[in-house]
Amino acid sequence: MGDSSVAVIKKKKEMKIGIIQQHNTADIEDNKRRLAQKIEELAGRGAQLVVLQELHNGLYFCQEENVDLFNQAEPIPGPSTDFYGALAKRFGLVIVTSLFERRAAGLYHNTAVVMDADGTIAGKYRKMHIPDDPAYYEKFYFTPGDLGFHPIDTSVGRLGVLVCWDQWYPEAARLMVLQGADMLIYPTAIGYESSDTPEEQQRQREAWTTVQRGHAVANGLPVITVNRVGVERLEELKDGKAEKMEEDKPFQHIQFWGSSFVAGPQGELLYRASEDQEETAVVEIDMERCENVRRWWPFLRDRRIEDYQDITRRFID
Repeated sequence: MGDSSVAVIKKKKEMKIGIIQQHNTADIEDNKRRLAQKIEELAGRGAQLVVLQELHNGLYFCQEENVDLFNQAEPIPGPSTDFYGALAKRFGLVIVTSLFERRAAGLYHNTAVVMDADGTIAGKYRKMHIPDDPAYYEKFYFTPGDLGFHPIDTSVGRLGVLVCWDQWYPEAARLMVLQGADMLIYPTAIGYESSDTPEEQQRQREAWTTVQRGHAVANGLPVITVNRVGVERLEELKDGKAEKMEEDKPFQHIQFWGSSFVAGPQGELLYRASEDQEETAVVEIDMERCENVRRWWPFLRDRRIEDYQDITRRFID
């Protein structure tokens, strides 16, 4: 009799994650050129997966409501997926991108697209939670996602890709994990609004880090968060021309706080970037240890799913 055992595909024991924390300007082509150089550098350092920040091609345009800025949106597939797909294929790695998607006239999304190592689109995720705060007027630009919370299968594993404001919601993280995500990935654009006090700014940054480390702990898997860095002013959005800001404006700019990080399955910080500098890094994650942590702390086993029905209610009166 031959061996009748079922073949088991073993996941990689170590995963090398490349991150790019970049300060963008109004020059989209230069931003993309610099990203391409950094992707090549990370590939040379052994990265198998590279994660880019939210809306990485240009400036964070949601600081104001301006219909002309819809001209920056593009279809998927389109020029950016061609560009980053070619880089993924050239260097044999997976790239998590974040694009301003034009789905139809008047219908736009904030969309993460994952390019697999062969240059093809492995999948996409449309941002589900859309903020509307001073300097973050995203509801003006983006329709909430309609693809749900589903991880994306790639040649390096099953990626639970979410975007920025999604990172505050434990439900989104848990739904990805319940479908077998190997890690959670958050392309991000968040920073200090210029009217906040220094004390409030630091409280916000630490809250942001803490809530995501909590997702790592509660689900027993790594979290990769890549944020933009540097000051981006509203006047830069005016075709790159510096214009004097109005005195009655409540804010003048956003200083993106960087602090991109990789957390392990117990929330431990494996890497954390600076608040104010561009950085690239390759961070190695021990995926076998992630498996062991979930055996030590079997949160999924002990969930009382029969008693969670009310979680889908807006509020329990």
